[in-house]
Amino acid sequence: MKKFLGYILSPFAILAFFLALVIFHPIQWLCLKLGGYGAHKRSVDILNFFLVHTAYILFNSITFVNKQNLPLNRPIIFLANHQSLFDIPPMIYYLRKYHAKFISKVELAKGIPSISFNLRHGGGANIDRKDPRQSITELVKFATRMKDNNWGAMIFPEGTRSKDGRVKPFQSAGVATLLKKCPNALLVPVAITDSWKMIQYGMYPMNTFTPMKWEVLTPIEPGTAPVDELVKLAEERIRAIVDPS
Repeated sequence: MKKFLGYILSPFAILAFFLALVIFHPIQWLCLKLGGYGAHKRSVDILNFFLVHTAYILFNSITFVNKQNLPLNRPIIFLANHQSLFDIPPMIYYLRKYHAKFISKVELAKGIPSISFNLRHGGGANIDRKDPRQSITELVKFATRMKDNNWGAMIFPEGTRSKDGRVKPFQSAGVATLLKKCPNALLVPVAITDSWKMIQYGMYPMNTFTPMKWEVLTPIEPGTAPVDELVKLAEERIRAIVDPS
């Protein structure tokens, strides 16, 4: 029944998602040109509010839990497991006060309404996985912006999405590069549960009546252990929530 309803409701959800991207593309441009970074960021926050709420068209539910007293006056690196493209809008919206930016594939910085514009002008890092030198240079520049502005970074250390929700091993290279330039950045794990079920049949039909959850876990101070051990600790904390078996 859930899959059957997905055939009916998915076109409406996809249309709403795409319309939000198209409508906010010129809005972002205007905000950036007329109001600079602050106005542009607010437009991106509002865009992601609407993107988050397209899930409700499918009668899916979103729970975002953040019981941590995270600082606003220091950089933060959010490390999350990755299950679907829908992982991103709730993180941008609900963590908006931390000015968290994504580290994305350079291919995404072109051709996608709103998303590509934000990736090019929002202050994040767009890396070419085929060019290690470009990737490192881009990450160093991004870490400098984090340090200077007390921004956050959002990283999916698995590298690719998990199609069945099980947490894959985390890679520490990206985090290590950021910490070299921004050594006081707080490491904050974020556990994402069951967002993969929304697209377990693919983009059509999308699943319905799916409860999805994002939970911010206990922060990890940098410098208390080697970076690979800190990233492993973040992985273990996330795995205990998402994949306890």
